Amino acid sequence: MNILRQIERWADQTPDQVCYVWRQERLTYGELKQKSDALSCWIDEVFGSDRAPILIHGHMHPNMIVLFLACIKSGHAYIPVDLSVPADRISMILEDSATQLVFSERPMLFPECTQKVVGFDQLNNMIAKYPNQRVSDDRAVNGEDVLYIIYTSGSTGRPKGVQIPHESLESFVSWMNQDFGLENRQTFMNQAPYSFDLSVMSLYPSLTMGGTLWAIDKDMIAQPAELVESLKKSDINIWVSTPSFAEICLMLPSFSQEILPDLHTFLFCGETLPVQVAENLQNHFPNAAIVNTYGPTESTVAVTSIQIKKDMLVNHLALPVGRCKSDCRILILDSDGHSVPEGEKGEIVICGPSVGKGYLNDPEKTNAAFGKVDGQRSYHTKDLGSLRNGLLYYHGRMDRQIKIHGFRMELEEIEHVLSSCSYVKQAAVLPIKKGETYDHLLGVVVAGTHSFEKSYQLSSAIRKEMSRYLPSYMLPRKFVYHASLPMTTNGKVDRKALLKEAVR
Repeated sequence: MNILRQIERWADQTPDQVCYVWRQERLTYGELKQKSDALSCWIDEVFGSDRAPILIHGHMHPNMIVLFLACIKSGHAYIPVDLSVPADRISMILEDSATQLVFSERPMLFPECTQKVVGFDQLNNMIAKYPNQRVSDDRAVNGEDVLYIIYTSGSTGRPKGVQIPHESLESFVSWMNQDFGLENRQTFMNQAPYSFDLSVMSLYPSLTMGGTLWAIDKDMIAQPAELVESLKKSDINIWVSTPSFAEICLMLPSFSQEILPDLHTFLFCGETLPVQVAENLQNHFPNAAIVNTYGPTESTVAVTSIQIKKDMLVNHLALPVGRCKSDCRILILDSDGHSVPEGEKGEIVICGPSVGKGYLNDPEKTNAAFGKVDGQRSYHTKDLGSLRNGLLYYHGRMDRQIKIHGFRMELEEIEHVLSSCSYVKQAAVLPIKKGETYDHLLGVVVAGTHSFEKSYQLSSAIRKEMSRYLPSYMLPRKFVYHASLPMTTNGKVDRKALLKEAVR
């Protein structure tokens, strides 16, 4: 399967079919093709043979997917960056990626940017210069070419750019389209920002199957009444989200099969699916299948899947994350790199075409995590897992990288930022669980010199300073203050003691 050709097929056959809906905006397959063709011509004209990645900055605007395809058609990988990402973090991404071109929904956020910045408000004039332009696929991203780069949390305080080639996305989309029982011309819900790779689970399966993407933005999520109204109008068939988002929706009294009568499949990825959430969904949507999946960003969204049946909810404290897709393998290895016996825990290692090409411009981290097994790319996830009768079970992180509400983050990075704040002498960041999954972060602080009378004033000042470097989902929800932090015999902060105290 060639991703572009599959999408173009729908543009040729059903040009008036709506492919994307966001609030009052509608985009058809014909418009998607015409606009992305024109913008790819502009990119070719301005940048010629330069194949540097292009940064796309925005939220849920239809221009996001137009620009993704324009980049692919002109032979460039794209880097999606959400509007919620702070300016300092974007600066790190710009420096690391060596991009020369930024398309932005809010170009005013790049006043001192040395790269060329094009606002979304300029796109129509650019498109008008190339009317009815048909683009050859000679220059398009294909095979081992990198198609997108998603920046994830890095332990040193700098984000890492995960490179996903066309062949990996091709493998993922083929698996989704063939093995998940999905039909053509369905409506997919997309709630995940495009800088979160869960968005890929709805974006490309939908576009290659002639479907419609129904976009839910962060402002809708913040307004329950608006969210319900959008869902009522959506006619969605396939729900794609983190379990946390479904858990939020389950708190809405009207969230049931009545407002979403055509919804037949829930697809979950990005974090652990709690038994209670799956059980509640089955009660509210008795006719819908619930599919649990697993995979890190480095292996193209997901590599395992399983439909959750009622008997699993009775017999499992933790749900399985499924069986591996047929063109990949899951290995469970001990600390010496040897396979562990059936049912025992070890590191999950993924092998096969789903595995990406490493971290952009970071050979040291790439060599540490990526490799080859029997001639196939492999990735050491640092996730603990076990295999039982071919089913994979996830048992948490081996290191200090976690997920909260689907967003991956390195606790060391957040501690680094917190410890660097003006009013902080020493700090630790603890992940706090709610049931089976991580719910929020707690900042434990030994305060430096300050003039605040109340602790909440100090917390507000620290949070404001941290927000210059980290997105909101990586900020501690609460802070507690200690005269000193307990230490282990090795001279390290005793996080176990702090966590024990925090959860009393």
